[in-house]
Amino acid sequence: MKLHQSTKIFFIVLMLLSTSALQAQSKKQQELEARRQEILKEIQQINTLLFSNKKKEKSVISIVEDLNNKVRVRQNLIKITNDQANLLTREINNNQKEISSLRDQLKELKEDYAAMVVKSYKSKSEQSRVMFLLSSDNFQQAYKRLQYIKQYTKYQEQQGKEIKTKTEKLQELNTSLLQQKKDKEKLIEENRIAKRQLEEDVKEQKELVASIRKNLNNYTSQIKSKQQEADRIDREIERLIKEAIAEANRNANKSNSTATKSSSGFALTPEAKALAANFEANKGKLSWPVEKGVVKTRYGTQPSPIDPSISIQSNGVRIATEEGSKVRAVFQGTVTAVIASKTGNPTVLIQHGNYFTAYKNLSKVYVKKGDKVDTKQFIGEVFTSSGDKETILSFSIFKVVSSSSQTQDPAGWIYKM
Repeated sequence: MKLHQSTKIFFIVLMLLSTSALQAQSKKQQELEARRQEILKEIQQINTLLFSNKKKEKSVISIVEDLNNKVRVRQNLIKITNDQANLLTREINNNQKEISSLRDQLKELKEDYAAMVVKSYKSKSEQSRVMFLLSSDNFQQAYKRLQYIKQYTKYQEQQGKEIKTKTEKLQELNTSLLQQKKDKEKLIEENRIAKRQLEEDVKEQKELVASIRKNLNNYTSQIKSKQQEADRIDREIERLIKEAIAEANRNANKSNSTATKSSSGFALTPEAKALAANFEANKGKLSWPVEKGVVKTRYGTQPSPIDPSISIQSNGVRIATEEGSKVRAVFQGTVTAVIASKTGNPTVLIQHGNYFTAYKNLSKVYVKKGDKVDTKQFIGEVFTSSGDKETILSFSIFKVVSSSSQTQDPAGWIYKM
């Protein structure tokens, strides 16, 4: 039975579409696996940076915050792994359909090829090719018959090659299918482990929160005190940024320089404008302010993990890092101020055109006001608490708009934060 021409075209189109879909799924699978590896690395860093110290050295509030972070990341891991397993299921189903289709095509090709072989054998026994040519009425007919014999032979060879190619393709798909099934089983087992670990973390988290509720007022006052100190530092940063704007505008008016007020109301020199544009162009690609770190508190308003009735306003991120970690500038710029605090630790403020970055909770400062700094240049060290041994850097980004500063979410600016 020979394949009809339209049927052949249908199979070709179907195979092309299947190949395109498989390639898209394969790319998606690679993206998911890359994301899963990033999350596994993040969990490893959380365990190293947040859970390496003895729990008795840490405050209950800090442990709850750390567990919240761990639970969130584990939930992300489970979701990504589920997505991978589901995608593998679709790939396995597609492969099984393609294998079935290839088997049908292969069966028809073999039947077609077998019929050709039989016909060729009968043709040879009844009438030789030479006699077939010699029996021609004229030279033109003989030439056409010769061409027919060549084309028929070539078609036989093509059919044989196509059978071989489809057989090899079938074998490859079967091998791929077996591997995909193994990968899926592995992912499902890893997900079971992740879920068990998540259950343990959630259980511990609930037990700690229950113990906190017995003395909630005390913990609530600690949270409010920390929030007040953070707000005080942010107000001081805002004041210093306004001073920088006013000073730049005064200098521009006095010198009649080429500095012009942008839509931000900030007189910037051509160099400062270029720096700001470069800073913006690197959005999402800026360096981390520490070499190793885990984001412990993210940007924005969020309920306290201890007392949900209290909102925590975070104008930046809090990054847990190793003891003795050095702080580095995320981009080139000029040190606007080193803010000393009576109740807290120093903060370094760096200007990048009409953008500012703030590095809070330092134990040592390597720079002073007016210093030019380069990307990844060390500007100080992160403070480590003597009580709970935590090493936390608070980091913020500000943008000057209409002569005032607006906070930015660092996660949108720092590479893979």
